[in-house]
Amino acid sequence: MSYNLLKGKKGIIFGALDENSIAWKVAERAYEEKASFVLTNTPASLRMGKIYELSDKTESMIIPSDATSVIDLNILFDKTLEHFGGGIDFILHSIAMSINIRKGIHYTSLNYEFLRKGWEISAVSYHKIMQVAWNKNAMNKWGSIVALTYIASQRIFPNYGDMSDYKAYLESITRNFGYHWGVKKKVRVNTVSQSPSMTKAAKSIKGFNQFFLFSEKISPLGNASPQDCANYIVTLFSDFTRKVTMQNLYHDGGFSNTGISENIIS
Repeated sequence: MSYNLLKGKKGIIFGALDENSIAWKVAERAYEEKASFVLTNTPASLRMGKIYELSDKTESMIIPSDATSVIDLNILFDKTLEHFGGGIDFILHSIAMSINIRKGIHYTSLNYEFLRKGWEISAVSYHKIMQVAWNKNAMNKWGSIVALTYIASQRIFPNYGDMSDYKAYLESITRNFGYHWGVKKKVRVNTVSQSPSMTKAAKSIKGFNQFFLFSEKISPLGNASPQDCANYIVTLFSDFTRKVTMQNLYHDGGFSNTGISENIIS
């Protein structure tokens, strides 16, 4: 069902890969709510994923871009602003990768070159995106910038490895850059701390299936699905959340505030 929440709004969605990715679901929901947007991912991801199917479905333009490259980001924003004939209203950062996790390297034995690359991809890219948008004055007044995070930024989940450090840094960028965006153009910047979701990146984490089931039992409302998350992010792009900024917003069925549940101890 569409409520026309994003009618007339334009944006960029980073990170859609396949139908299981949250960015994919956000693109579908944003389109249903009458938004127009550019889809972007690395050239390698464009070859691996199904983004062209999403582009056809949502009538959106695809512009390849490596979010760790300021050169690529400048080209992306220039083409996007030209395509829309002006500024944009929203950005979604849905980018994360840990090479250490993919290679099964334990947190106590991190490869620091892999650590640096993962940090660049998962966190520093968020700052680079906002910095390029800032320098080009690309965001319209009262726009919205959202990134996806996870509660491992605040608590210990051993198998989440160095990704937990990236997410903590991502949330710090949200607060710091969010202040400046708010003062400059009333743009709000937030992270959404989502339930564990069956995305391609998540499946690379050791023991993920067991934790997914554990989280489902702990959360009073159960895990929030990628579709639920997309619905929530659409509200953050809309005009109904104009005074919400610099926040880490938990969208996890109550997991973050539950110590133990009867499902676990009964």
